[in-house]
Amino acid sequence: MAKGMGGMGAFAKKAQEMQRRMAELQESLKSRIVEGSSGGGAITALVNGHKELVGIKIDPDAVDPDDMEMLEDLILAAVSQGTKKAEEMASEEMSKITGGLSLPGMG
Repeated sequence: MAKGMGGMGAFAKKAQEMQRRMAELQESLKSRIVEGSSGGGAITALVNGHKELVGIKIDPDAVDPDDMEMLEDLILAAVSQGTKKAEEMASEEMSKITGGLSLPGMG
């Protein structure tokens, strides 16, 4: 019976360690930035590992007052790509900690 408790204690310790590492990762992801771009680099969206838009760069040549719809579409595409890259980065880093286990609310 004591052997079973030892296994449970080791499991709890591993779970605590994983939880600590995930908390550290969540904190570090906030400062990690990925770029999404569109229009051949005319628009660049900067997104952190929490999928927050933290910056945007617009090449002045991409601004055509007569075609604002195109500029809006390019911005949307860049932000979408940046958000997707941030999500992929976070998932990849999380899987390094969880060993590929899918944990609810972690991704």
